Amino acid sequence: MWNQNEKNFYVFGHRGVKALYPENTMLSFQKAYEMGVDGIEFDVRATKDGELILMHDETVDRTTDGSGLVRDFTFAELRKLDAGVRFGEEFKGNRVPSLTELFDSVKGTSLLLNVEIKDYEFDVVDKTIDLLFKYGFDERFVITCFDAKITTYTHEKYGVKVQGFPDSYMKNFEESARRHFYSVGIAMKDLTKELCDSYKKAGIDPWCWSPDDEDGVRHMIECGSTLATCNNPLPALKIRGEINK
Repeated sequence: MWNQNEKNFYVFGHRGVKALYPENTMLSFQKAYEMGVDGIEFDVRATKDGELILMHDETVDRTTDGSGLVRDFTFAELRKLDAGVRFGEEFKGNRVPSLTELFDSVKGTSLLLNVEIKDYEFDVVDKTIDLLFKYGFDERFVITCFDAKITTYTHEKYGVKVQGFPDSYMKNFEESARRHFYSVGIAMKDLTKELCDSYKKAGIDPWCWSPDDEDGVRHMIECGSTLATCNNPLPALKIRGEINK
């Protein structure tokens, strides 16, 4: 299932297709699936009443018509907000999805899941992984976090794939954290062949974000990254198709 290589690199939609649709909405994830991505990346937070929902920011301000911290809303209150209108009037009416809603929609697909934990709390990890196992996604996901305490806890407790980031990007980083990584997320501005090679030598897959044009995708290929999270997956899918003709 995770057999990516340099000719068949995997393409993930970042928060769905965030360049073209409102991020972390069901519409955005559906459009990513229709484009033919291998997987989707999304962000998990908990509401005031403990519901796991999909939102990148700590507040609702940027992506909805509301204001305030996600954790200060109940799920019912959050669902009243419009998660599309700030992206464009034509997207008005999109709602903040629950994690369960997303899982219900993808359980009949083969999509891989890059699950980023945005609340750096162990109970959010536990609830997220319990739900992943409940849906039978055992081999289909990687848990991503910018906090090394979360990636270490997750791998030590569950033995599942985790993704970290270069040392300077991570909170609470210690050298021992790296041995838990299945992959490491590398921003396009930092991506070099030397950096990718150094992670590969350590048995860690370099995962690039976000190659959104053809030049970026070709640079990613030259550097040896076999996993890509894209705001717009179409250039990466196009080039991969050309490689495999």
